[in-house]
Amino acid sequence: MPLPRNPRLSSLARALRKQMTKQEKRLWYDFLRTFPVQFNRQKVIDDFIVDFYCHSAHLVVELDGGQHFEPETFQKDIERTKRLNSLGLKVLRFTNNEVDHNFIEVCADIQETVESALRAENTH
Repeated sequence: MPLPRNPRLSSLARALRKQMTKQEKRLWYDFLRTFPVQFNRQKVIDDFIVDFYCHSAHLVVELDGGQHFEPETFQKDIERTKRLNSLGLKVLRFTNNEVDHNFIEVCADIQETVESALRAENTH
C-alpha cells in the first residue's frame, strides 16, 4: 500500500534536495547514495518531508540540528515520529553533531537497522 503524500510539498522537497545541510550531504554522498538498498532524500511522506527514506526497510532517517532541541520543535518531532510510526515506518534520529563526530557509528546503526528490517521482512 502506498504511503500518503501531500503533493503540495513536492516542489519544496526538490528545493531542499538542492540545499542540503553539510551533514545531510555527508551522509548522502559518503554513505547512503551508494548503499546496497535504495534510499531517497527529501522524500514527501504524508504532510512531512523526511530527510532520508528507505522503502525496502520502511525506514526514515532524520538529522537534527540545534533547533530540534527547542521545546516546541522537540514536541513537533515527537508527534511527527508518532505519525510516521503509525504508517508502519521506523524513524532513526541523529544529531548533526553525531554525523560530524561519530560518522562511522551513525552509518553502522543505519546499516544494522536496514539489515534487521530486511531479515524480519524475509521471515514473514
